[in-house]
Parts: sequence; structure tokens; C-alpha cells
Amino acid sequence: MEDKTRTNVIINIARTLVLTILSFITFPWVCRYLGANSLGAYTWANTFVLYFLVLAKVGIPNLAIRECVKVKNNKELLSNKVQTFFLIQLITTLLSFGFMTTLVFSVPNFAESKELIFILSLNFLSGAFSFEWLFIALEKQFYMSVRTIVVLALSTLLIVAFVTTPGDIYIYALLTSSVTILTTIANLFYIRKFVSLKKTMPYRIKELIKPLLVLCSISLIISFYNQTDTFILGFIDNSKAEVASYSVGIKGIDVIIGVITALSTVFIPRAAICYAQEDKKYFNRINKYSINICLFIVLPAIATMALLAKPITGLISGNTSFDPKFGYINAPTVLIILSSMMLTYSISDIIYGQILLPTKKEKYYLFALLGGTILNIVFSIVFGKYVFKENPSIGVAIGTVITDALILIFLFGVSWKWVNKAFFNWNSLKILGVTALIFLVTFFLKDPIYNFLTNRGMGIEKAMALELVSVVAIDAVIYLVSLALIKEDLVSSFIRRKKKNNA
Repeated sequence: MEDKTRTNVIINIARTLVLTILSFITFPWVCRYLGANSLGAYTWANTFVLYFLVLAKVGIPNLAIRECVKVKNNKELLSNKVQTFFLIQLITTLLSFGFMTTLVFSVPNFAESKELIFILSLNFLSGAFSFEWLFIALEKQFYMSVRTIVVLALSTLLIVAFVTTPGDIYIYALLTSSVTILTTIANLFYIRKFVSLKKTMPYRIKELIKPLLVLCSISLIISFYNQTDTFILGFIDNSKAEVASYSVGIKGIDVIIGVITALSTVFIPRAAICYAQEDKKYFNRINKYSINICLFIVLPAIATMALLAKPITGLISGNTSFDPKFGYINAPTVLIILSSMMLTYSISDIIYGQILLPTKKEKYYLFALLGGTILNIVFSIVFGKYVFKENPSIGVAIGTVITDALILIFLFGVSWKWVNKAFFNWNSLKILGVTALIFLVTFFLKDPIYNFLTNRGMGIEKAMALELVSVVAIDAVIYLVSLALIKEDLVSSFIRRKKKNNA
């Protein structure tokens, strides 16, 4: 593995850890002070806006990364590519906003939330000018990490300062939108170092239309698939309280999925370069390495989160006693059900970004998501509205998990040539075995630790927090030591590198 790739992986992991800490300050805060109904209303409105954000992007980020990587050493050609993609995105953003505005004033359910929707739409209006895909293509991971941490830290401080009642939902929406605005401002200053925005060559838009249509379809379906559960749940539950329970339950797995997705930004340009240069050996190595990291992070996370769902969701929501009048009652069950998605969704994302995109077989991902979206809608309605009509968030979660597993099975089939040895190998079995050990340790430790703390007069919230920290810390030590003893690839590589640096 090249030093640059390894460094970028470390930078991304560090960034994700910091962002996770900030997220676990912000989200529990808004859960407590906005309340279940206001948080549910915000989540539902944000879901609606996300569809138009994706429509505005029309698949540009993934195609732009692939195209900019090819010419990143030629400033004139790179500038032409950047200008071309920006022009397309500016047009599609304005069209998307116009379409959204028409719907908001035409459909009563949307009109009721129009203030919230228009505040959140600042995300994609400013996002047209962000050029984030360029910095990914140029592998400017350090810049993106520092910028993101600073912007989100500022946003977190402002949220804690100004969001203190359910009526502050509009302030919260404005502050979350400000993250994209500040990111865009920073990018506009930095971009001039790498490209010129002065036209020197004709724009070749026509040749981009066909791949953009495919990638736009994929992006729309991804967004629709990712948000279908929340969107349908909002229609099933008029109070939006079940949406809030679902949001809290899914927050834990979103963190882990976010880690894997962030790491993918490192591997996508590398994989594209290797495949384009017909370096199949390194292409296989990079895919095996990324899946190794995914399993290393995801499998123990599933084991611990499933067993510690109650303290995790209790601490996030603030309802540690799980009193029905404070909401979020179904959040622990939702987290347990959805925990497997940390594996299925993350591996699917790796297959798409690092295998199907470089090999230009992204149409298979489109087929998978089209079928998956239809299944997800059917399962969510059947399980959420009829089978679990008293607890629709649980039913929707079950439908989503089944759909996600079926999508992964299909993607395994179409990418078997590249993924079989990367996923099914002796090293993966080592991680799985130690994960089973972690599951047993967590199962036998969690209740005795919690009972020990509460029996000595500690409050429920503090006991949950200390239980969570203690079990995770013990699990981490056992996990890493066990993997070191059986010489798991990732841990062994880190140990060898450390010894070499100290020599």
C-alpha cells in the first residue's frame, strides 16, 4: 500500500473520530431541547430537501472525480473539466430548486413545512459552488479534514448556544445549512490554487450527457432508497414522533457507515487510476485493503451496539428512563434491528465506488437500487403500517434490513471476480472469530457493570455512560490484543510499521 494512500486513510479516520465526537454533542442536545415532535418534523423536511439536492447534483460528483483524476497533472485540461461540470451543476441546481418550489406550493403536506424546507434548501443552493469533488480527485484529504472540523466545531458551538427550546427548530435548520455555506466559501478561496476559472477551451458537454444520466439515476435512487424509510414513516405517523425514534436508532449506525464512506473517498480515485492503468494487481490489493478496514471496524461495532442499544439510544435521546411521555421509546429496538446495515450498506458502497465505477459497470448498481427501492417501499408499508402498526418504526426498520441484505447479495454476484478473495479469506475469518469473543464479553459484562454502579447510588444517566465507556474500552483492548496474537493483517501491518519507525 502506497504511503500516500495510507496517510490519507489515517487522516480520514482522525477526521471521522473528531466529527463523531461533535455529532454526539450536537444530536443528543437537539434530541433533548427540540423534543421528539420538532426533531421528527426537521428530519422529515430535511429528507424531502435531500431529494432535490441529489437531483441538483445529477451524478456530477462521481463522474467529476473519475474525469478530473485523469487530467489532474494538466492545469489547463483540469480547469476545463472543472468549468464544464460547474456549468452543468449550476443549471441543474436552479432547475431543481424551481421544481422543489413548485411542489411545495402545490402539495398541502409540503406547504405546511415550507419555511423549514426553504431554510434547508440553502444546502444545495450553496453546494453548487462547493467544488468538493475536485478536492477529492486531487486527494486533498488534509485540507478537507481541517476545514470540516473547524466548520462543524463552530456549528456545534452555535447549536449548543442557541437551540434551547422546541421553537428553535428554524434556528437549528439555519445552523445546519450554514455548514455547507461556510464549506463553499472556504473552497472558493482554495480552488484558485489548482485551477483557473477563465475559459480557454470549448466545453464538451455532449459527451458527458450519457454517463451523467446513468449516474444521476443512481444518485437519485440512492437518495430515494436511503430516505424512503424515514419518508414513508412520516406519512404513516402524523405526529412524526416515530420518525424521531427512528432517527435516534439509526444515529449509531450512521456514525460507522460515515467512517467507511469517508474512507471510500480515499480509495475511489486510487482504484480509478489503477484500473485505468490496467494495474490489476494493485487494484485487487486496494479493494482487499479497504474491505479489511471495513470488517475491522464494522464487525465489532455490530456486536457491541446490538447489545448496548439501550444505553446508546438513552444517552443520545436524553430519555434514559424510557418514559413514554418523552418519546424515543422504540429507538433501542430500531438500533438493534438496523445494526446489521453497518456491514451490508458499507460493503455495498465499497463495491459501487471502488469496483463498479472504475470498471464502468455502475449500471448494475442502478439495477440493484431500483429493485431495492421498490422492495423497501413495499416492505416498509407492509411491516410499518400493517404488521407493526402500533410500532411502525420497528416495522420499517425490519423492511429496510431485509432489502439491504438482498441488494448486497446481488452486488456480490455481479462483482464476484473482484470481491470474492477480498471478502472471503482467512483474515476475515480471524476478525469474525474475535468479534464473537467481543460479543460474549459484552453480553456478560454490561449488566453487572450497570447494576454495580446503580446499586452504589449512581444516577441512571451517569451509570449508562460509564457502563458504555467501560465495556467499549474493555472490548477494544481484548479485540486489539487478540488480533495481534493471531496476526491479523491490519494490526500486524501497524505493528511492523511502528517497529520499523522506532528502529
